[in-house]
Amino acid sequence: MTSFLSKIKTTLGDLIPMSVVCWRERHQHKTVVGDLFAGITVGLIALPLAMAFAIGSGVPPERGLYTAIIAGFLISLLGGSRVQIGGPTGAFVVIVYDIVQRHGYEGLAIATVLAGIMMVIMGIARFGVFLKFIPYPVTVGFTSGIALVIFSSQMKDFFGLAIDTVPPDFIDKWLVYGKTAYTWHLETFAIAAGTLTTIFVLRRYFPKIPGVIIAVVLATLITTIFNLPLETIETKFGGIPATLPAPALPIFTMDRIIAIFPDAISIALLGAIESLLSAVVADGMTGHRHRSNCELIAQGLANIGSILFGGIPATGAIARTAANIKLGAKTPLAGMIHAITLLLLMLLLAPLAAKIPLATLAAVLVFIAWNMSEQEHFKAILKGQLSDALILITTFLLTVLIDLTAAVQVGVILAAIMFMKRMADTTTVKVCQILLEKNVDEHPAARDSEIIFRKDVPEHTTVFEINGPFFFAVSDLLNEQLRLMVIPPKIFILRMRYVSTIDATGVHALQQFAARCKREHILFLLSGVREPLGATLKRTNVEKVVGQENIFPHLDDALAVARQHV
Repeated sequence: MTSFLSKIKTTLGDLIPMSVVCWRERHQHKTVVGDLFAGITVGLIALPLAMAFAIGSGVPPERGLYTAIIAGFLISLLGGSRVQIGGPTGAFVVIVYDIVQRHGYEGLAIATVLAGIMMVIMGIARFGVFLKFIPYPVTVGFTSGIALVIFSSQMKDFFGLAIDTVPPDFIDKWLVYGKTAYTWHLETFAIAAGTLTTIFVLRRYFPKIPGVIIAVVLATLITTIFNLPLETIETKFGGIPATLPAPALPIFTMDRIIAIFPDAISIALLGAIESLLSAVVADGMTGHRHRSNCELIAQGLANIGSILFGGIPATGAIARTAANIKLGAKTPLAGMIHAITLLLLMLLLAPLAAKIPLATLAAVLVFIAWNMSEQEHFKAILKGQLSDALILITTFLLTVLIDLTAAVQVGVILAAIMFMKRMADTTTVKVCQILLEKNVDEHPAARDSEIIFRKDVPEHTTVFEINGPFFFAVSDLLNEQLRLMVIPPKIFILRMRYVSTIDATGVHALQQFAARCKREHILFLLSGVREPLGATLKRTNVEKVVGQENIFPHLDDALAVARQHV
């Protein structure tokens, strides 16, 4: 009873938000000052990013601001990371755009609420640890794929191409770009290229300066002062509201839920993976450790809150979280201040923000795509094992050419198959060498686990040994070894001292092999069976099929029975 209560206490303790933990620690005044400075600065950085992500996702720019304000505040208030910054991110641009094109904003809202509920359930069910098992090549593959798709989607606004509707498919999109390339607009391209160059130069030579903010402000000033004929947020979307909308939820119907449910799963998985990746990055930079299950619950509630106020899906933002840390943030207070700063900027500066050229925001997204491209990691995996490279390329191509959902599903399945193949290759069932020597000590290999030095191994007795996990991919090895023997033995001893685990297929294979030995009048003995393997064999009726009297903890006992049998 005491251990059960202790386990419940530990579980509930893991779900306590970091904002509560940090409040209990009673941080000093200088920590609060650092959080204040970091929060305000990150809020300034997040302003153009939030609008750019919204426009790239196919929704008005204010929805990105609503998301950064509401979800950003809730993620910091309720999350399991000390310094996580939440909001709209580049990772969601592709999937949100696709959902909006197929189901409209109302469909996106329903999918996001369902995804939020899923993430809350995942957190309560303590699924945080399982999401860490997403293979690294899959993560790099879909992240790089998303980067390429984002880059591709911005070419119209970057070059000012005269295109009414950009096709959603990657190949069709570039075919249209090629056909309309002659319509490019000089002033639009100049502003976009200038913005992108400014961001890269400031990042390279003045990394502590918020290059995105300065580049966006300069481009907006130049466009306004010289009255350049560029499309802006105001001309395309009619400006930005200077207030938050009244809270409201979408109308749920069973038909809508069924139609949108696969997309909800995609949002939930991507939001969970991206937020926990961001939290892991933050842990590496700060030395602290996040609470993954608490973070999942916060992400779920934040996504529901975002939709309540007209936003879009949100998750942990790796770049903004890193900037938050570098600027001196120590507690979740910085993330909450970042959201409040965005709210004040929207209330006070909405008319000015509406003057931002779309070409400038396209340049910002191109910069984001470059940062997401994972070039170094991509190249490193390609130079590694062939199986990892195959998983990477497959996930990357599926993300670009099909969609993110298919990419992650196929990538994980392919990684699982590759893993099982490697495990199968490491598991062996082979005959132990029997050396009948008078003086064992003369042989330097006397302690080799694959060699049995004895003079008392009975005639017509063969000893085999399984080395590695005994699972379905290697279940036929026993029959294969027996088939290869020219003269079948009268006694077959199987050593299992190095069997780390056995699955249902392995259990079935043992039962079938025991039955075959019985039909062919071969005495089948198991040795090296210790706990917990013995308990598994007993629980799964292998002990009954083989015979309890034929299962031994040591080889000596099995050989003794073999001698009596002969």
